[in-house]
Formats: sequence, C-alpha cells, structure tokens
Amino acid sequence: MPERRTVALVTLGCARNEVDSEELAGRLAADGWELVEEATDADVAVVNTCGFVEAAKKDSVDALLEANDLKDHGRTQAVVAVGCMAERYGKELAEALPEADGVLGFDDYGAISDRLQTILSGGIHAAHTPRDRRKLLPISPAERQSADVALPGHAQTAAAEPAGAPEDLPEGVAPPSGPRAPLRRRLGSSPVASVKLASGCDRRCSFCAIPSFRGSFISRRPSDVLGETRWLAEQGVKEIMLVSENNTSYGKDLGDIRLLETLLPELAAVDGIERIRVSYLQPAEMRPGLIDVLTGTDKVAPYFDLSFQHSAPGVLRAMRRFGDTGRFLELLEQIRTRAPQAGARSNFIVGFPGESEADLAELERFLSEARLDAIGVFGYSDEDGTEAASYEDKVDPDVVAERLARVSRLAEELTAQRAEERVGETVRVLVDRIDDEDGIVGRAAHQAPETDGVTLLSTGPDLAPGRMVEAKVVASEGVDLVAEVLSVVGTACTEEAGR
Repeated sequence: MPERRTVALVTLGCARNEVDSEELAGRLAADGWELVEEATDADVAVVNTCGFVEAAKKDSVDALLEANDLKDHGRTQAVVAVGCMAERYGKELAEALPEADGVLGFDDYGAISDRLQTILSGGIHAAHTPRDRRKLLPISPAERQSADVALPGHAQTAAAEPAGAPEDLPEGVAPPSGPRAPLRRRLGSSPVASVKLASGCDRRCSFCAIPSFRGSFISRRPSDVLGETRWLAEQGVKEIMLVSENNTSYGKDLGDIRLLETLLPELAAVDGIERIRVSYLQPAEMRPGLIDVLTGTDKVAPYFDLSFQHSAPGVLRAMRRFGDTGRFLELLEQIRTRAPQAGARSNFIVGFPGESEADLAELERFLSEARLDAIGVFGYSDEDGTEAASYEDKVDPDVVAERLARVSRLAEELTAQRAEERVGETVRVLVDRIDDEDGIVGRAAHQAPETDGVTLLSTGPDLAPGRMVEAKVVASEGVDLVAEVLSVVGTACTEEAGR
C-alpha cells in the first residue's frame, strides 16, 4: 500500500491565484496526494504567494512564517512557496526566507508532485533564477499559441500532462479537455468559481510589474474554457467569474479580438450555470459590441470591473494609460443607457509621482459623478522593476497617506450613497452562505465575491448556498443591501452535486 502523503494549499492574492491553486491541487490529487484543508494536518504546506504590492508581499511572507511554525507543533514537515512572489524573486526569496524549504517557479508546476516529494524526502530543489517572462513568448501574439511555455491556469503542453486516461483520475479531478486545459480540483464548495480566460498582459503601465513575472498575454482556447465551465457546473458551481490580467484583450492572439462576445452566450448556455461574470476590463479597450453582450445576454451579469486607476489626464499619461474624466463618464453613461441597473467598480492609485492637488481634485470630481458601486483606493509605492520607480517627481509619503485617507473617506461615502440608490430595485441574488451571525448572505449581479459588498436576505423557502432568488431591496447598510425574497429561481448547488 503506498505511503500516505498529505498536502495543504494556502492561497493568497487574487482570483487568478485561486485558479492556479486548484490546478496544482488537480495535479497533486492525480498523482496520489491527499489534499487536506488545514496546514496542521499536512505533510507539506504549499503557500501560493502574491507579489503585486508591498502589503500583499508582507502577507505572503507572514503566511510562510506561520506555516513554518507548524513544523514544531504538528504534522507539517515542509513549507513550500509557489505563486507570483516565488516566481518574481526566486533565489532572492529563498535566501531571505530560509524558513521556506522550497521556492518553486511557474516552470515547476508541471512537475509539482516530484518537486514536493523531493523536498519532503529531505532533498533540495534549487530555487529558480527569475527572468522577464515577457521574453519567453513571441512578440507577435499570433505566434504565441504554439509556444512551449509554462502558463499557470493553462496547464503545460500535451506532452507534459499525465498519461492516464480521464477515467484513471481520482473523483473530483477535472480531466484535461485539450492541450492547454489543466487538471483541476476544487478547494472548497462555494457556488462560485473562477475560470481563467488568459494569462499575462501586453500593456506597459508604468506602475505595474505583473507582465514581467506573468509574461505576455496569451488566451486560452474557447473549447478549453467551455469544457472547464461544464465540469464546474457538474460540481455544483452556479456562478462563473472569468479572470485574467486583461479580459478585453481575449482572442487577439487567436485571430479574433471579439471572441469574448461570441464565447459569453455559449458559457451562459451551459446547463446548471446561473450567472457569468467578467472581471478585469480595460476602459481603453471597451467596444460597443462587448458592452451590448455584457448588458443584453441572459445570465451574463451586467457587471463592469473597469480599471480606471485615475482620471486626471496628466497622471494617466505618466501611468502610460489612456482616458480622462469626460471619456470615463461617457463610457459609464453608455453602459447605463443599455442597462440602468448595471454594476460598476474600479480601483484607483493616489499619490502617483507628479500628482498635483489639481489632479487629485479631478479624481474626486470623477468619483463624485461616476456612481460606482465599489471603489478600491491604494496609495502609490515604488514597485521593483517598474518605470515609475525611476520617476523623480515623487509625492512625499506623508502626503500620499493623507490623500489615501481623504479619497478613501470619499469613496466610502459615495459607495454607501450608491447602495442607497438601489433601495426599491428588484435584484437577482445568488445565495453564498448561511451563518448564525449574518443569516442568509448572497450577492446581486453588481456584487462580485470578496470585493463588492453583499446582499442580506430575509428568510425564505428552501434557501441554501447556490440558490438563486429574486428579491426586492428594502434597505442598505454601507455598501451592503438588505432585501426581501420574492421568488426562488433555479436549483441549489447541493441538489445537483449531492453536497
């Protein structure tokens, strides 16, 4: 009888990392590893790190140190770092954090089982040397699909996949439906799951390091996205969130920049799926046809996660981005003309090098007129390897902190006002969870998981996670809504998946 090997995956950062963790879980389960929820119950704790901003990097280091402490108090024998921070810093992270028994880059994902077994057995796998992953793919997007490069969330090439037929895979592991379709195993039983449309980014925003460690933009094939969505529906998932670094570029390397417009109706038609949500949209790449599909397709949420970042034109140009207050307000008006209840959210950076008080006032004007449902505000800080880090006209850190507090207060007021505007609306709510403290907690179409607030529902018939209901908004509490159930729509995930 083979020796029992247990592994726990600790995921930090964005929804893209969550997909990557489920790919790693699928690979490990297919090779006989037993996945456990708690790191204290695992032989190996794998921490999927985030390397985007300083706060996220600190959280990643803290998680690694916390997992390392378990080696003295539980079953855990090894702690391994994977993910963006591990990819971005490699040997540097390994030297700075000797508590980590291994630091694995994206190129190690295809052989994750062997890597963990080596480390668990006391061997050493050398941390990789970071490199600019943009240079691993052809400059021309049309030539990228045939490139033999590790792409988290896309799997490897066909030759790198396990040789076993799908029927040989453990229960709960998605079989690969194509050469770029990953094995996948769900971690948790939420009625919502993310699906990657693409990896990498071709934009060169001066504040962002993501392209250097995530690489150039490369789309997944529609058949793989559809196959994975069908499998998730079979697992009881009701809402799919499409993620990538830039969903508006989807298809450009497949010869059709409008591929998302044709894919969305196909995804919405998958049996069992009640809602499709698209995240990470670039305002400069929005097009009328995409707006039409997002606002006019049944089961596709009229939800616009728009990456504005600022609205003062001088700051945007320094960021190597496009647009201004007028153009952004016009885009929002186009959306709301088609779908008055459409949800819109965005993130903003304050204190960017060269930002003046007039620039900040322009941003505040935009926020006051935009009526966004959710607003994330971040204070600028230098990121290693970015163009903006070399800019000379830096804003004093104390001023950045003051501006961050000022705009954050405004954002809190404005999003609460926007929630109050929704009182009286009829919304379609997906039940996420039921707990003793909050009762029945769900999300309307304008509320993405984790980021945009929730809808608290009155007690209704047969409500369970995965149930979709029509409800009338009767009150608001900050960004959250309070609603009364009018009718039940569809079936709960527990009824279809037996969970």
